[in-house]
Amino acid sequence: MLNRLQNAGERAATWVAGLAGARRALFAVLVGALSVLAFAPVHAWPVLFLTFGALTWLLDGCHARHDRLRQRLECAGIVGFCFGFGYFLAGLYWIAEAFLVEPWRHGWLIPFVLAAMPGGIALFFAAAGALAMLLWQPGAGRVFAIAIAIGLAEYARGHVLTGLPWNLVGYGLLATLPLMQLAALFGVYALSLLAMLLFVSPFAIFAPRDSGLGGGRGAVALACALVLLLGLGYAWGERRLAGAPQASTDIRLRIVQADIDQANKWRPENSAEIFTDYLDLTKSGELAGIDIVIWPETAVPFPLADSPDALLAIGAILPEGTSLVVGSGRIVDDEASDGDITQRIYNSLLVIDDQGRVIGSYDKIHLVPFGEYLPFQDFMESFGVMQLTGVRGGFSVGSGPRRLAVPGAPPASPLICYEIIFPDEITEASERPGWLLNVTNDAWFGTSAGPYQHFHQAQVRAIEQGLPVARAANTGISAVIDPYGRILAEIGLGEKGVLDAELPKVGPTTPFVQFGMALEISVLMLGFAGWFACRVQPFGPHH
Repeated sequence: MLNRLQNAGERAATWVAGLAGARRALFAVLVGALSVLAFAPVHAWPVLFLTFGALTWLLDGCHARHDRLRQRLECAGIVGFCFGFGYFLAGLYWIAEAFLVEPWRHGWLIPFVLAAMPGGIALFFAAAGALAMLLWQPGAGRVFAIAIAIGLAEYARGHVLTGLPWNLVGYGLLATLPLMQLAALFGVYALSLLAMLLFVSPFAIFAPRDSGLGGGRGAVALACALVLLLGLGYAWGERRLAGAPQASTDIRLRIVQADIDQANKWRPENSAEIFTDYLDLTKSGELAGIDIVIWPETAVPFPLADSPDALLAIGAILPEGTSLVVGSGRIVDDEASDGDITQRIYNSLLVIDDQGRVIGSYDKIHLVPFGEYLPFQDFMESFGVMQLTGVRGGFSVGSGPRRLAVPGAPPASPLICYEIIFPDEITEASERPGWLLNVTNDAWFGTSAGPYQHFHQAQVRAIEQGLPVARAANTGISAVIDPYGRILAEIGLGEKGVLDAELPKVGPTTPFVQFGMALEISVLMLGFAGWFACRVQPFGPHH
């Protein structure tokens, strides 16, 4: 039985490694695209064993086919790029939906976006392929080589050029609530490297025939150890959840999801109706006893702070002591010394009291490239190119701080839209907030996979930080999530309504919060230690 399995594995590895040219490129794109099934909303995470195993065999082919290092690096870089292109094309296809909101203005850009964006981000995987090949060695050493390379690439794409840490490999491992608890220990960047070790190790047991890269007993032992650790991690996660209290602050929240179609939102004739819709939803049911009402990002299509009648209408429906937190554009006029007025527009969160007064605000710090601003803004606008929001000059970057005072509640860490996907930028190190307040408008992306992936990342942030999340989304998914990632109340995608729930209490400070970067560096050093151990004592086919 074992011999048959060994022979089948070797035949598969030999076939994959033997692919060349266009066939190899196409295969890499396909397995990269297949990897996305591991993420929301499908969460078929075992597929990553197959796809990253296949990537390992493709790199084995680069090593076996070429004798010179330069040729090996070029081959591995191309394989990494093709795998990454498929991975990001399938994982980010939903971005094209945003260009169909106003197709007469942006639709022509879709082919370029679907080629340029996955292609640009795939360069990180190209670099990872080359780095992995530089570290490539027989047996279990290949596992550490590819894990180190992809782990570094994932961290880099989360930070370089403002970063886009979407669908990090680590999220594939966090498909179930028990496994999600691992985020409290390591954070998703470190988990990306650990996940790569796990997903690559079983297939690294096998290697192409006559390649000299066979896994041997060392690779078998590594794979068995990692699968055992996965089981222990799952058991620990279940135990953590079983012992986790469901404690409330007794602060009552009402989250409003109006389900406004993005294509209709900014038509002037719809403005009054949309505002009335939010007011009606807010006062539906029993509003007495609600402490905080939350509306989503840019809830209404006009700047609330500059609309006295709207503020009075809000104050009129709020009971005494109740506040509204609402996403809105905010306009600031700066007067220069020569009297010229410069206008800046912020994507903001406003806190409005029961008198209709704006008593607090937060301006978004991490803006979306091409969505809220353009690189080389003036130059691009001179050619008629506009960001998706259509704001001439783009939104301005806020200056912080990363805390928002809301009456009757602990200070919140405000996170507008995709600010919540950046693990290292959630809170200020000096002062821990009492909750994460995430408002977003995923209506740009319809009912695609994008909103589900965005929501899953918000769930992981709650566990990493040990903080509850209150999330208001225009079309969904709105929810209250406790510090253990449990969804206490939810309004689904494409639904209209309100959600009443109590704000959970803060959870225990997690190792990720305490040690963050030190943990990430430690996991990377662990990967290098494993690679070095394999180099000193190679675990090839004869050991």
